[in-house]
Amino acid sequence: MAEQRRDVRDERGVNAVDVVDGGARGVGRREVPDEVARAWDALVATARRTVADGLVVGTSGNVSVRVGDTLLVTPTGVPYDRLTPDDVTGVDLSGRQVLGTLRPTSELPMHLAIHTTAEARAVVHTHAVHATAVSTLVDELPLVHYMSAALGGPVRVAPYATYGTPELAENMLRALAGRTACLLQNHGTIAYGDSLDEAYDRTAQLEWMCQVWLKASSVPHLTPHLLTPGQLDETGERLKGYGQPS
Repeated sequence: MAEQRRDVRDERGVNAVDVVDGGARGVGRREVPDEVARAWDALVATARRTVADGLVVGTSGNVSVRVGDTLLVTPTGVPYDRLTPDDVTGVDLSGRQVLGTLRPTSELPMHLAIHTTAEARAVVHTHAVHATAVSTLVDELPLVHYMSAALGGPVRVAPYATYGTPELAENMLRALAGRTACLLQNHGTIAYGDSLDEAYDRTAQLEWMCQVWLKASSVPHLTPHLLTPGQLDETGERLKGYGQPS
């Protein structure tokens, strides 16, 4: 049976709902709950921050945040500065599009893999320069700084696989075992957290540690001093009490 499509326009003549029977359901800003609208605003702000801070170039990288059983994601191939409140893009946890008319990020398999297997509310994926460079050199980021403990331990590098594939998502999950961030070989970074801010902070921390290691290891005739696993474990215990009490 042919798909049936109908457009519903609000009083401004803006396309508010575009329904395809049995398929995607596109929803404009006026049609989504306030919680979703606020989450979308925060997602767009985080995506734009990755560009402003030099963690991505153009439309590379992507961001997701979970609201209930809906996963809001950046759409593929759309510059973040062009995203508007009416561009809300979301899928359910099976990957079926339930919000928006823009196609979701091509890296949706990685985001779904994290959101369905880990205690994650938000995911940030970037092509950060220093982290990507390190991903081409080692299988694990050397313990050059104790903040590795904040990511769960030594940061692993997921073996290379073509972007957007289930194979890449599987490689990533193995690298993330017991961790909240990892490097993707010849590709970039991915990190998750309980909020967009936490996922972003972990991404920035990983990029900084990669930059430190690259600079230290580039000094002729000297080798960076690395922390021991025991020293990292001690830091991990101290970090459990870090910050202000909740």
